[in-house]
Amino acid sequence: MTTDLCGRHFIAHEWQRSESTFSRFNPSTNKVLPGEFSQGTVIEVEAAAIAAEAAFWEFQQTSADQKATLLETMASEIERDGDAIVACAMLESGLPEARLKGELGRSTGQLRLFASVLREPYSPLLMDKANPARQPLPKPELKLGQLPLGVVAVFGASNFPLAFSTAGGDTASALAAGCAVIVKGHPSHPGTSEWVARAMARAIDLTGMPKGLFSLIQGSEPALSVALVEHPLVKAVGFTGSLKVGRLLADRCALRPEPIPFYGELGSVNPQLLLPGKLAKDAPALAEAQVNSMMMGHGQFCTSPGLVIAIKGPGLESYLAALSDIASRQSASAMLSAGICHAFNQAVSAVVPKVNVIAQGQAAEAAHQSRPMIASIAASALTKQPELLEEVFGPFALVAICETKNEMFELVKCLPGQLTASVHGLESEVADFSDIVTRLAFKVGRIMFNQMPTGVEVARAMNHGGPYPASTDSRSTSVGTEAMKRFMRPLCYQNMPDSLLPDDLKGCSSRLMMF
Repeated sequence: MTTDLCGRHFIAHEWQRSESTFSRFNPSTNKVLPGEFSQGTVIEVEAAAIAAEAAFWEFQQTSADQKATLLETMASEIERDGDAIVACAMLESGLPEARLKGELGRSTGQLRLFASVLREPYSPLLMDKANPARQPLPKPELKLGQLPLGVVAVFGASNFPLAFSTAGGDTASALAAGCAVIVKGHPSHPGTSEWVARAMARAIDLTGMPKGLFSLIQGSEPALSVALVEHPLVKAVGFTGSLKVGRLLADRCALRPEPIPFYGELGSVNPQLLLPGKLAKDAPALAEAQVNSMMMGHGQFCTSPGLVIAIKGPGLESYLAALSDIASRQSASAMLSAGICHAFNQAVSAVVPKVNVIAQGQAAEAAHQSRPMIASIAASALTKQPELLEEVFGPFALVAICETKNEMFELVKCLPGQLTASVHGLESEVADFSDIVTRLAFKVGRIMFNQMPTGVEVARAMNHGGPYPASTDSRSTSVGTEAMKRFMRPLCYQNMPDSLLPDDLKGCSSRLMMF
C-alpha cells in the first residue's frame, strides 16, 4: 500500500504535477497539514477532457456486465485502502472516525448498488409494434433506448468527503450510465481525494477499462471550476455545495454555446411541521430529536432541520422550554473548514437582530469554532422576511410560531424548494391538516412522517432533490438508482434492424414492453 501522497492530479491515467500549489488544513486545530497539492488550471482541464472523450467512446464498447465489474472492483479497492482513507479524511475534515467509516460503507455500497442495476435492470424498455396495414400511412416499429451523455464533471462536496466526492454518488451514477468522469476534488480534503483516486485507478487497471475514463483535478481557484464547466467536451455537471457558487456555475452552463445540464444541490432548511396533538403529547421527545438531528455533523448535513413550524399553545411552550435546555448543553465545535465556520458566524450575526434567541450552546473556545443556536420568530413576521428562510449552513434552527392553522398554511405557501420536510403528528389529527401536507409536498423532494430528516437511504426508491434551490432540476435525484438517468438521454430507434440495436432492444429482450 502506498503511504505517501504525491499531491498531483490524476489525468489520462497518470499522476501529473502543475507548477502552482495550495495547502490543506486540519479544521480541528486550524493548522496547516504537511504536503502541497497541485493547483489545476485550464491546461489540466483540457488534458483531462481530451482523455475522457477518447475513453468515453471506448467505454461504449463494453457490456453492462463489464461496467458492473468495474464499479464492484472500485468498491473493493476503496475498501482495501479503507483505514488510510478514513485516517486522512479525519485529518482533513475533523469528522469522527465512526461517521467516516459509515460514509465509506455508503460510498462502496452505492457503487455496488449501481452494479446490481446494470446486471439486472428493473425498468422496462418501450416498444411500439409496426402496423404496415395502417391507413392512411403505415405505422413504423419504434423502440425507445437510452444513450449516455458523454463526459461528466463532478464537484466534490465539503461536507461529505467520501459519499459525495471522488467516488461518490455523482461519479458512481455517471459511470453506471456509461459516461466518463472528471472530478474536481474539494480543496478541503485533497489527500482523501487522492487516496480514493488511487483505488479507482487500480480498479481501472484490474478490469482493463480505458485510460482516461476517470480523472481527478485538484485545486482551490474559482477559475478552475469555470474552466471545467465551460469546456466544450463536458456534457453535464454534478455539484453539491453552496447556493452562491452553484448558481454561478449553473449560469455558466446555461450561457455556453451548447448549454448543458447542471445538476446542483444548493441548500435546504428541511422544515419540521409539529402538529398540535403530537406536540402536546411528546414535546420533550420532539425537542430532543430536533437538537440531535440538528447537531449531526455539527449542522453540516444537507438534510439538517433548520426550520420548525408549530402553532402556539401549551404544547409549544413545553417544547420550547425543553429545546432551550437541551440546546444550551451542546458544545461548540470546529466546522469543516475555517471558511465555513466564518460564513456560519456571519450568517448568524445577520439573523440575530431579526429573531428571538431561545438558546445558545456552550461558548466557543477558539475562533475557528461555531456555537449552536436556536431562535424563534412569529410566522407572520417570517413571511415578510424571506431571507430568513435561506439555509444557515451549520448548527442553527429557527422556530416559526403560528397563531392559527391558517397561518401555518400561509407560511408553507411561502417556503422555497426543499430537499425534505417532516410532519410530526398523531394519526387522529393528520386528516385535519391534509391541505397543509398536500401543499408541503409540492415544496419538497422527500416528505416523511414522524421522522427526522438527517440520513438518506441509498436505495432504488430514494429521491434526493427538490424544487429550486434545493436542486437545480426537481425532476432528478442525486441519490439512489434513478440518479443514473441524469446522465442519459432518450433515443428512439425507428425500423432499425436487430443487428444495429443495443442488446436490450433486440427482439428477444425480456425488458421490452410492447404496445
